[in-house]
Amino acid sequence: MEGKITDSSTNSTIIPWIVFLFSISIVLISFISVIFPALILASDTVRIPGIQPITPDPFETGVWSGGVIITSIIIFSLAILHHKKKIPALSKLFEKIFSFEISKKTSLIVLVILLTIYIISSAGELATQENLEDYVGVKNRLETWSVDKITSFEPHVRYALLSASMNLFGSYKIIPFLASIALLITTYLITTKITNKRFAGIISTIILLQSSVFLTYDTTVSYTNFWILFYLASLYAVYRFWPLSPVAYMLSILSKALTVAFLPMSIYFILRSQIPRKQKIIVSSITAGMILAGGLAATGSLSPTQGTEEAFDAKEFQMGLTSFAYQLRSDGAVMLFMIPLMVGLFIVSRKGVKHGESMMVFISGMLLVAPILTGFTTQTNQPYRFVPLVVFFAMGVGVLLSKRQPN
Repeated sequence: MEGKITDSSTNSTIIPWIVFLFSISIVLISFISVIFPALILASDTVRIPGIQPITPDPFETGVWSGGVIITSIIIFSLAILHHKKKIPALSKLFEKIFSFEISKKTSLIVLVILLTIYIISSAGELATQENLEDYVGVKNRLETWSVDKITSFEPHVRYALLSASMNLFGSYKIIPFLASIALLITTYLITTKITNKRFAGIISTIILLQSSVFLTYDTTVSYTNFWILFYLASLYAVYRFWPLSPVAYMLSILSKALTVAFLPMSIYFILRSQIPRKQKIIVSSITAGMILAGGLAATGSLSPTQGTEEAFDAKEFQMGLTSFAYQLRSDGAVMLFMIPLMVGLFIVSRKGVKHGESMMVFISGMLLVAPILTGFTTQTNQPYRFVPLVVFFAMGVGVLLSKRQPN
């Protein structure tokens, strides 16, 4: 009996370390291009017609470098002072923040206010013409698309929702906008559920609401949030009604095939969830089985040039590692607080908050998707693909505020 207890205790100690070391390594590699934008691709010479070719200085610092370093130093210094109890007033402030909670009624009122502000401030975008590069292609495809013409693997759920938006509201933008509202609500619900604190859910919603990348693509037709919404719903369903989890995940893939790459992250989230062990096995098995079976079935319908290539391209992989630095450069909160967040998630995971590990896996996994996508396929990275990263960042901040279990 003692051996079993020791083994379990050892595993609970080792797992957070393994997850943290892997995750923080990916984050720090991604931040190399934040601190030194040209370092990873330093050998590339920039050639512009009419201008003498130049090779960027690999150690020229980026616009966020000072902010990232200073913010990290300040936060880690305050955390150490709190841990050492050197400043009692500071320790009391931290304790009040981490223990603070709001009533169900208050959280509902705050959520409604936040959504109202968001809806009013974004409604004007619904009447404007979309000018994104892929809009014409998407619009042309929708004009010829119908359910009875489904013969190949495409994002048919996305097409169906966009077509429904036009048929019901006379605009392709309405349902994508409603999906973005639903994404905010789902972010609140799942964060509240996994942290057991409504205040954490509100904080996560606010962080997502202030995200530049979220606000840039929240009403677009070209890059809808359907796939992210369905994927997040699949995670929430693990706790609320598990049979819907694989279904929601499949809808996410049928909205955008990229979410197939999220399968390992989903399995880890399920296994670390506070649900019965038998339920974990069932949900994980059904989810993995559905995704793998669907992937095999879809392989035959893909053309040789549809997003795949035979050889690994190391240069494209390196470019993928740098995409975080410039595609999220307008998201100051993510840039400034990502590294402290990862350390904070490790600390709370060591204190028994298992979804601290899950958030580390989600964040590092999303950072890995970009280089893998560009290194192993013919696709390029687009900023909208980082919306899930911002969602998981927001949830991660909420997890730091998780309700602690009594010792």
